[in-house]
Amino acid sequence: MKQQLLEFLKKYDYSFFGSMYAIFFIGILNLYSASHAHSSASMQSLYKSQIMWFVIANVVAFTIGLFPPKSMFRMAYWIYIVNVFLLILVLILGQKGMGAQRWLVFSGIRIQPSEFMKISLALALSRYFSRNSPEKELFLKDLIVPFIITMIPTILIVKQPDLGTGLLLILIFLVIAFFKRLRWKTIGIISVLGILSGLVMYNFGLKEYQKKRILTFIDPQADAKGSGYNAIQSQIAIGSGRFLGKGFKKSSQASLNYLPENHTDFVFSIFNEEHGFFGSVVLVSLYLILLLRFIWLSGAVLRFFDSVLAIGIMSIFFWHTFINMSMVMGLMPIVGLPLPFMSYGGSSILTFGICIGIATSLSNSRNLF
Repeated sequence: MKQQLLEFLKKYDYSFFGSMYAIFFIGILNLYSASHAHSSASMQSLYKSQIMWFVIANVVAFTIGLFPPKSMFRMAYWIYIVNVFLLILVLILGQKGMGAQRWLVFSGIRIQPSEFMKISLALALSRYFSRNSPEKELFLKDLIVPFIITMIPTILIVKQPDLGTGLLLILIFLVIAFFKRLRWKTIGIISVLGILSGLVMYNFGLKEYQKKRILTFIDPQADAKGSGYNAIQSQIAIGSGRFLGKGFKKSSQASLNYLPENHTDFVFSIFNEEHGFFGSVVLVSLYLILLLRFIWLSGAVLRFFDSVLAIGIMSIFFWHTFINMSMVMGLMPIVGLPLPFMSYGGSSILTFGICIGIATSLSNSRNLF
């Protein structure tokens, strides 16, 4: 029995944990640096809470890695349905904060169901596509059901309101659909529909503050002390870092509190200021290694469900990383998407930990299950 356990642990794939640890180590140092000079004691101790959530995420990730992917296949729709129910519950009983109603509170612990919906959607879409003609190219009619599966939670999340996460679900759907092989005609139709939907959404669906974010992205100086303030301060932080940065705990934007939300949405700005272009290249390289590992995994697994799920989980990491880094550099409008294992947040850390656990399970399925 002992020999079998040792053999099992020896074959267990720890590679995804390696990337997670490397990024989190940089992230926890950056979080400590961003919050250590804050006047609030609770802000100064954020890194302790982050470490606690990371430990929990590790346990969850390792445990998920012990289960075969066929368990996830069986539970995919049920996980999706439960998560949709939680999103409905948020709109009825959810806790409000910063103008949004996104959290459920259980025994004093706040959870954000929209974070977990990203994984639930990837699971549901992977199961659907693996059971419905997995080998054929997709026509537009083949996307109707998965699009409905995507739009149900998207609408519920946008109503919170959380436009960033809602758009992220659509991007996850598109990545999985492209991986599944879309016909070029279908791609063209989707592109046209996307442009038309965007115009309709801008004119009739967005609130004024959401429209202002887009206008601010185009010209932050138009309202430098209002809606453009965060974007301008973020770019100042990044620019002032130059090549090697100012050094650990020497961010003026953080210590003087010029840049709000520097522990969540704008952690990359503070990291740039302190470690410069060189440090950013190192961090981006770590994310790239993780993303390439997901792409490798999608081709290494044996079942179509596993392959699609690997791409779905990869898309969660890719879009979070790409959008967060782009928005703080002024390349995209500002939306509230955390940077994986860098931004503060329990639900966020746990979500990405679960993703690592799923990837590990998929990899372990090649030689353990």
